[in-house]
Amino acid sequence: MSWRDLLQLALRSITAHRLRSALTLGGIAVGIAAVILLTSIGEGLHRFVLQEFSQFGTNVIQINPGRQGARGGPPGLPSTARELTLDDAAALARLPYVTHVTANVNGNAEVRANGRVRRTTVLGVSADMQEVYAMRVRVGHFLPPDDSASARAFVVLGPKLKRELFGVANALGERVQIGDERYRVIGIMEEKGEFLGVDLDDTAFIPSVRGLALFKRDGLMEIGVAYAGNVPVAPVVDAVTRSLITRHGREDFSVRTQEDMLATLSNILDILTAAVGALGGISLLVGGVGIVTIMTIAVSERTNEIGLLVALGARRRTILGLFLGEAVVLSALGGLVGLAVGAGAAHALGLLLPALPVSTPWGFALAAELLAVLIGLLAGVLPARRAASLDAVAALRAE
Repeated sequence: MSWRDLLQLALRSITAHRLRSALTLGGIAVGIAAVILLTSIGEGLHRFVLQEFSQFGTNVIQINPGRQGARGGPPGLPSTARELTLDDAAALARLPYVTHVTANVNGNAEVRANGRVRRTTVLGVSADMQEVYAMRVRVGHFLPPDDSASARAFVVLGPKLKRELFGVANALGERVQIGDERYRVIGIMEEKGEFLGVDLDDTAFIPSVRGLALFKRDGLMEIGVAYAGNVPVAPVVDAVTRSLITRHGREDFSVRTQEDMLATLSNILDILTAAVGALGGISLLVGGVGIVTIMTIAVSERTNEIGLLVALGARRRTILGLFLGEAVVLSALGGLVGLAVGAGAAHALGLLLPALPVSTPWGFALAAELLAVLIGLLAGVLPARRAASLDAVAALRAE
């Protein structure tokens, strides 16, 4: 018997029992739809986070005090690693291919102005910070490149912090008290949103040296380095590492490129998307159980038909192929329905909630359809083998 005949017989059997077939098909469809919808949300979040992360620049290297990896000694003891300093940042700014450097320190402090008080994030940064992290000033200008020993008491406010302190009034030239010092507002940043849990719109930017004094720190928390876009990152990292080793006498710092951070973040999000898809895949297993049940019932109901086919000369493998074909067709049709429903639901969700990023991963969708066919094939094996092993005479006698 040709595969076309087998397919035709399978379709006839499916249409002959429409309700039963629809229920079986629905079980697979629900599973596929759940997989597609959940993975669409996961993939959308994946792309959104990577896009948000990339908007702060891709040619960026971050240097932090302390070397990554295992360290000896009991926990809680003070580190003997040398702090990163403003002089380290100045030395890195003189390296080849380095275009901008910012020395960063941050913390929380009360910001007072216009009779209002707000406790928020205060960032001590260099004049090149906006170039390193692709940030822009909306009104006024950013911190001037003063000498670290004589940095003036200037502050640039995030747009949200400006609104909280001054409302709609002009804030340029006004005085703001941070800690025990008074700063003059010289600029308002453009809206940027949150980055790694820090609301940059609700932030005050002051010179690095004044940030160190405000938070009573001896060293920087981070140095950000931007390098030329047409240069590979490896020679820049090598130059940064050699420079700091020369200054510190050993490698007591960590260097991370933007590519490393994006790769790590992408791996985490990939795992999250796969885990979400696996949760939806549980529904597919339920659909597989439904196929086993329905096909087993079908074998019991069609015993006479099987006996007649065997008596007419049908081979055992033909009987096996017939029932496997029914299972595969049911699962494949259910998968296609699930793909349409899942993709449609994801698209509708994106239209109803524009703030929720949704993107259907079609490669994952194809894998889900193939998985549905595989589940149908595996689920149909036992009933098909049972049908193929029936004795023709006993089958014809069955009622």
